[in-house]
Amino acid sequence: MAYVISDACLSCGSCADGCPVSAISQGDTQYVIDSDACIECGSCAGTCPVSAISAE
Repeated sequence: MAYVISDACLSCGSCADGCPVSAISQGDTQYVIDSDACIECGSCAGTCPVSAISAE
């Protein structure tokens, strides 16, 4: 199951920097994860300073 970013996202970009497949990009109001590109490794969740990323 792919990871998702909640509304708690601060748009700091640390998750995008930590994604090994570049599945995370800046959306209109916060960062978003492309569920088709996500390899479900969890790297992004470990880098988020506010724990805004979780498995869907």
